[in-house]
Amino acid sequence: MVAGIAHYVFVTIYPYFDGNGRMARALATWILYRGGYDLGRFYALEEFYAQDLEGYYDALVTHPDHNYYEGRNTADFTPWLTYFVKGMAAVFEAVAGDIVKRAIQTDEKTDARLRTLDRRARIVLGLFSRQDQITANDVARVLRLSVRQSRDLLNDWVRAGWLEMTSVSRKSRAYQLSAEYRQFIGDLSAE
Repeated sequence: MVAGIAHYVFVTIYPYFDGNGRMARALATWILYRGGYDLGRFYALEEFYAQDLEGYYDALVTHPDHNYYEGRNTADFTPWLTYFVKGMAAVFEAVAGDIVKRAIQTDEKTDARLRTLDRRARIVLGLFSRQDQITANDVARVLRLSVRQSRDLLNDWVRAGWLEMTSVSRKSRAYQLSAEYRQFIGDLSAE
């Protein structure tokens, strides 16, 4: 709701000559991201709006006057929030469908080695779909852990044999997948 309200208020205030809609959508996406709704890597609200531009603009028209101080600040923006939540629901349904599709595909290809990895290890394995090497900072960011906790996990995973250390320097230590786990990269994503 906060993201939807922020979006509406931003386009209602209309601070820029051009780009207010883009900025409002970016602001809403940022608020959603900060609230734990990081759907950007699967699907974006922007795509939902692009598919229904007329509905998007109609939902934003809540008052005949576009000026914030001539009535639009007190307008009932329930139609906009309804549309915003409808968009969120559509995005979540698209993500859920994508996840189910990927789960079915992955389950058919997954072998016993991959099944032994816990949730955190699978998330970190997914990092390798975008980069060849990872660091403790990468793991800390994606798992929302401290760098020290990430280093401990990485050391455990090196001992388990699915990661290899590529740089032993304390300041720039990096890790890569062992050869037997590189085959799984196409099946996973970091989210």
